[in-house]
Amino acid sequence: MVNSFNDREKGFEAKFKFDQETEFRITARRNKLLGLWLGEHLGLNESEIDDFSASVVASDLEEPGDEDVIRKCMADIQMRGAKISDDDIRNKIIEFTGEAHRQIVKEL
Repeated sequence: MVNSFNDREKGFEAKFKFDQETEFRITARRNKLLGLWLGEHLGLNESEIDDFSASVVASDLEEPGDEDVIRKCMADIQMRGAKISDDDIRNKIIEFTGEAHRQIVKEL
């Protein structure tokens, strides 16, 4: 009986770990998609867009939640004088979260 409880606990731990890793991958993919979209709308050339997208992904490691990503995007938007609002970025985050989820689930 003790073994079945230990097995069950290990199963829950494995599922939790898998879910956390999947969520991290979805968020990273979402940020990459956001960076690719924004880089294009900021008029970056192809070689700059990948680096820009990577910088958006990296910005999410500053603090929990999306505010660090939004802050980074808005700083770049303001620096380049683009006409993209905070609401536009937040809406794209929602849109790209769904797209990232679909992509990651397909890969599993």
